[in-house]
Amino acid sequence: MGRGRPKDTYIAYLPLAHVLEMTAEISCVTYGCRIGYSSPQTLSDQSSKIKKGSKGDCSVLKPSLMAAVPEIMDRINKNVMSKVQEMSCVQRTLFRLAYDYKLEQIKKGYDAPLCNMLFKKVRALLGGNVRMMLSGGAPLSPATQRFMNICFCCPVGQGYGLTETCGAGTITEVADYSTGRVGAPLICCEVKLKDWVEGGYTKHDKPHPRGEILIGGPNVTMGYYRSEGCNNDDFFTDQNGQRWFCTGDIGEMHSDGCLQIVDRKKDLVKLQAGEYVSLGKVESALKNCSIVDNICAYANSDQNYVISFIVPNQKKLTALANQKGIEGTWEEICNHPLMEREVLREIKEVANSIKLQRFEIPVMVHLSPEPWTPETGLVTDAFKLKRKELKNHYLNDIERMYGRK
Repeated sequence: MGRGRPKDTYIAYLPLAHVLEMTAEISCVTYGCRIGYSSPQTLSDQSSKIKKGSKGDCSVLKPSLMAAVPEIMDRINKNVMSKVQEMSCVQRTLFRLAYDYKLEQIKKGYDAPLCNMLFKKVRALLGGNVRMMLSGGAPLSPATQRFMNICFCCPVGQGYGLTETCGAGTITEVADYSTGRVGAPLICCEVKLKDWVEGGYTKHDKPHPRGEILIGGPNVTMGYYRSEGCNNDDFFTDQNGQRWFCTGDIGEMHSDGCLQIVDRKKDLVKLQAGEYVSLGKVESALKNCSIVDNICAYANSDQNYVISFIVPNQKKLTALANQKGIEGTWEEICNHPLMEREVLREIKEVANSIKLQRFEIPVMVHLSPEPWTPETGLVTDAFKLKRKELKNHYLNDIERMYGRK
């Protein structure tokens, strides 16, 4: 957002407690951009708190700049692709041809202006004027990033930073259309990698060095509020007096100086047989399944398989239930053993197609009829999973899936 112009309009809908939102708004104020305030429930015409027939905030404000967490972009991607499936055969074929052609052009560094006309209705979902988007808060899947590039006809910058580093870390260049990377370090800080031998990440890895990401510089906080007496191992000061923060994220440094987030230490679980499972990697992969709206993978170190909790897509699951002759309320459909088996079959197909390891694929699933929102306390305001709260919430289901009734 540091490339904003005075005539730009930015739409703010994340809480200011989220460092991505705070950083984006400060940048907009610095450059004299207008800011319009919204909320996730009123963002688009289809949002939950917008009356049918009324316009959402994006349609009214028509922003040119927008920051979004991957969860929001994933939802837009799935909703649009779901509507594409409902098109006539001719419309669907035209959309797919334009999508695939523009994808090839983007990979070569070109655009496809004629194809952009076919994506006009998709662009209208966010007001039709968005010229640049910024993603942060969690890794953005390459498939979703490409979808936003193609259908919204704008670059999607990725940034990496934490509250402990005042939001600063790395950011991609506007002209960088590569996927999966979060750019080079900002001028206010330095980034280095620390070996994590137990997890199998070292600076000697090929083709690029990997390890835990450390961020150092004047932007690193002096510590946590009211914890002055605590010995916090996440912070240290080097011999030159520079303060460093150990992020807990695992990164890979490419030869051009750009960083890629590949894992998170806290998301890595060692199974009973000794295999390491990255829960974040499993979740990111299985979100590509059209029947999955949200997913939390779970594993116990004293067990030899992964399980998962899934918020299914209501439209897709209801249609599947009708095919199987299952009737009842939404809750009854979600709790039906046959539906659990059908969803498990679908996610296994997706997992095999993207080549997840056998031990990474969930063996059992629980379908949640209630969506996970910040109001439920199961996700943060930026829609990140709260693993501890989810574990406590589904404790009985965990015991059932691990055979302890």
